[in-house]
Amino acid sequence: MLRAVVIALLLMLLPSLARAQSCSFSVTNMNFGLIDTLSGTAATSTATLNMTCSGSLPLLLPILVCPHFAAGTGGASSAAARQMASGANSLNYQLYSDPGMSVVWGSYNWAYASRPPPLLLSPNLFGSSSGTATIYGRVPGGQSTVAPGTYLSTFSGGQVEIRYRTTLLGNNCDTGLGILGASPTFTINATVPANCLVATQNIDFGPKGVLDANADATGQVTVTCTPSTAYTVSLNGGTTGGTPTNRKMSKGAEQVTYGLYKDNARSQPWGDAGTPGSTVAGTGNGLAQPLTVYGRVPPQATPSAGVYTDTVVVTITY
Repeated sequence: MLRAVVIALLLMLLPSLARAQSCSFSVTNMNFGLIDTLSGTAATSTATLNMTCSGSLPLLLPILVCPHFAAGTGGASSAAARQMASGANSLNYQLYSDPGMSVVWGSYNWAYASRPPPLLLSPNLFGSSSGTATIYGRVPGGQSTVAPGTYLSTFSGGQVEIRYRTTLLGNNCDTGLGILGASPTFTINATVPANCLVATQNIDFGPKGVLDANADATGQVTVTCTPSTAYTVSLNGGTTGGTPTNRKMSKGAEQVTYGLYKDNARSQPWGDAGTPGSTVAGTGNGLAQPLTVYGRVPPQATPSAGVYTDTVVVTITY
């Protein structure tokens, strides 16, 4: 008789425990900080999913948690690229479930990505369990044409479905099976600052005999700036601090006068802010923009034979 009573109590208790089971979830924001889109290198960051459950059967069935993340408010352009938005502009990024960033963290109802990672929690003696999972994020390189701005994607409501259920076998998160927990809200954000890079090609006037005629040669300054970034390029006076058309190449105490110009006719000197109107202005588009530097050695007294050199500093102001 006693055994029957105990069994009946257990049978009444099991449904009660199942109904009392509940889980709550939160996700920290992911901030990539400043993104140098001109460097060509990827930027990475992480966020943390926090999971807490109570009212489970003590020490019995594990709880399977399936955190489904869709595209976010920034949308997605492919399976490889979720996007953060800044007005009409987009910055590609992706979320992953593994530190090697090879498995996209997706959702059963999102066409672009696979299922989310199945997460198992084991209830303790009191029927409680908790755990965390790391969400890995990466902004890929090669996005030099992305305009400066603050980029954001928000996950909330239908963008986040965290479902849970007790399980005996398997850890399948391919469907929307399970209890839907209250959806947490979290954001993915990054800032793309205005930026410029510069590269140079030397000017070599080559071997000359008597300096009794113009000797011309060209070099190049290549500027790469983020889109819509206004810039100016200035060239200083070289090691002797000369004017744009009166710079000096030196060999010891001997010198050769030369000038640098913005045009092929050598009529527009290229200097710095100390010579009004002598700098070169432009607007970035995220791509390399080559600017030719026109050099000229005018007729002058010929010094002794040897190699004459000068160093000119290129400054980009933006």
